Amino acid sequence: MIHDTVSPMKLSPGCLSGTVVIDASRVLAGPFSGQLLGDHGAEVIKVESFEGDDTRGYGPPFIDGVAPYFLGLNRNKQDLALDLSRAEGIAVLFSLLEHADVFIENFKMSTWRKWGINDFDEMAQRFPRLVHCRISGFGESGEFGGLPGYDAALQAMSGIMSVNGEPAGGATRVGMPLVDTATGMYAALGITLALLERQRSGKGQRLEATLYDTAIALLHPHVSNVMHGGQAPRTGNGHPNIVPYDLFPTGTVPLFLAVGNDRQFGTLCAELGEPALCDDPRYRKNRDRVTHRDSLRPRLIELLATRDGMQLFERLMSIGVPCAPVLTVEQALALDHTREREMCVEFEGYRGPGIAIKLSRTPGAVRSAPPRIGEHSEAVLARFGHAADSIAALIESGVVR
Repeated sequence: MIHDTVSPMKLSPGCLSGTVVIDASRVLAGPFSGQLLGDHGAEVIKVESFEGDDTRGYGPPFIDGVAPYFLGLNRNKQDLALDLSRAEGIAVLFSLLEHADVFIENFKMSTWRKWGINDFDEMAQRFPRLVHCRISGFGESGEFGGLPGYDAALQAMSGIMSVNGEPAGGATRVGMPLVDTATGMYAALGITLALLERQRSGKGQRLEATLYDTAIALLHPHVSNVMHGGQAPRTGNGHPNIVPYDLFPTGTVPLFLAVGNDRQFGTLCAELGEPALCDDPRYRKNRDRVTHRDSLRPRLIELLATRDGMQLFERLMSIGVPCAPVLTVEQALALDHTREREMCVEFEGYRGPGIAIKLSRTPGAVRSAPPRIGEHSEAVLARFGHAADSIAALIESGVVR
């Protein structure tokens, strides 16, 4: 269900109010990071080419010619359309950085060299208080340094695909841009850490967030298992270290049982009318159940076969056994709980997911819809000290649109 956000006049300014962010990134990880900061009050300026961010065309569907893919990553931003292929455009960008707190970008090093920057220490010297967030596929060091990175490719290369999917099938991509999204989150976290440290030192710093590093960091518990002599098998919906932690058929909807400890397993067995099952030496402890998962699963399927999945979900959750029915995205968005948690919002024609971080005193908010290309160019330049005649000249010369 969609509901309106509150009026902008009543909104909290947000905990990052007063923080100026120049977001010159494109596609997913960088723009998502900038949106997270904007959701919590930062003034985010999206620097965009005249053709626009690639994701504007990632459809169908399209809303007034713009893909929801773009809309989901670029709310709470102003838009400056700038030609960065020209020296005048670079000069404008650098003039913004003189007043900015944060700079998010995912340019190639070859692009920076064209701009005359061969060492990022030069940026630190020129903008000593700037938090400079670089997002890339692999970083600049290492055997793959400088190579481009894409979500699915990093899922494949990191091992994420190898542990996803059914054991009898092949490696499977996670059905959402997990690595890109998590990289954006890590970038936003790194930016806030650097801003916090700057309060003590008075100095900015450069931080890296790469898809490769993020993909490896996300692989818990598989990385920890392998590094301690274990394996990283493909277990389908099951968990490599916890049983029963898997998807099971019922008489109606499939139900995911997320039994995290022995007490919960005992409660489950009692509710299913088989209390003695938890006393079987093969299933008494989680480590036993992991070893004997192949014999336990058929027995649970048998016990669940005649149960109503939704009714059992409500009953098990009420007695402390974590589980959930499998819902479609449409069904999840229609839940009353989604509405109560304000996880669907509508603002000035924009529709999108709500804000997951709920701060009590300075909550985040959707303050502005995703911008059109160059929608705020003149206002942004004026805000950053450019005179009216200078702005007019930049537009006339085609540096700004």
